[in-house]
Amino acid sequence: MTSELHNSRFLRAVRGEPTDTVPVWIMRQAGRYLPEYMAVRSKVTFMELCKTPSLAAEVTVTAQQVLGVDAAILFADLLPILQPMGFDLEYAKGEGPVIHNPLTSAAEVDRVRPIEDFSVFEYVYEAVRLIRRELAPNIPLLGFAGAPFTLASYAIEGGGSKNYIRTKTLMWTDRGAWDALLSRLVTSVVGYLQKQVENGCQAVQIFDSWAGCLSPADYREFVLPHTKRLVAEASRFAPVINFLTGNPALTPLQNEAGGQVLGVDWRVPLREAKSLAGEGRAVQGNLDPIVLYADQGTIRSRAAAVLDEGGRRGHIFNLGHGVLPDVPHQNVKDLVKMVHDLGMAR
Repeated sequence: MTSELHNSRFLRAVRGEPTDTVPVWIMRQAGRYLPEYMAVRSKVTFMELCKTPSLAAEVTVTAQQVLGVDAAILFADLLPILQPMGFDLEYAKGEGPVIHNPLTSAAEVDRVRPIEDFSVFEYVYEAVRLIRRELAPNIPLLGFAGAPFTLASYAIEGGGSKNYIRTKTLMWTDRGAWDALLSRLVTSVVGYLQKQVENGCQAVQIFDSWAGCLSPADYREFVLPHTKRLVAEASRFAPVINFLTGNPALTPLQNEAGGQVLGVDWRVPLREAKSLAGEGRAVQGNLDPIVLYADQGTIRSRAAAVLDEGGRRGHIFNLGHGVLPDVPHQNVKDLVKMVHDLGMAR
């Protein structure tokens, strides 16, 4: 890693070192709210965009430059990792991701194959190399992947779910099948993330977007061991942002799972997250994305409140989840400038 990257605002914050201002990046940074993104997206399908390295690189770099954020995040999706593991994935128009052959019984877990040949994701690694060449030398690139519970829930439910009936039923009724599935997912995700880093990412974020449906007892018993293993193995080659959303009661267990950065949503008091993370670990978050629909004064005051809780060191400003598609793009640009200006004054 170059000295410019090592001493970048973002990576200094990851290490809990002083920064000139609070670094900021935004989940769903390259998204439908940005005209520059839509100019590219309107010509191709979502998966064509993900699987065309030059286009994925273009939307990644453009979003970073247009917004002026302190890190770029690879444009990709959580679910294609399931395809080489034996799942028939389609992005249906208007419906989002659909898996046509979900796991319908514990016995079917035996057909899930851990990935051995990661060259199937060469389109991702080529995008990473292109992005790294085009980004400013002091702007880190973040890779990412889904956490084991979130990927397992898609594989079992066949798509998104409100109640996770099939996922929880398998989890509770066949511990052997459940552990086998999550173990194979962890092995695959670790290899995938390692290749992202080898090709040019400086840190990675693990998204546990659906774990908020679990009780603390269920998370501890059925999920924590697998997420802990994923974070520990991924941390060997890059800093890990461990992000979970939807259930503040899980934050102590999320913290126990590890990671150099604890990523929390707006439901978790940032002071509480900092206290849990302790010295030497950073926190990320956690403005409610809906604030971006409000007026400038409200956005500024809400951002200032997050900065007050996050403190001067070891805080990476972000939304508590992704930007929504119809948010005014100027509000996102203004938020980034507000964070930099307010953070510099601290």
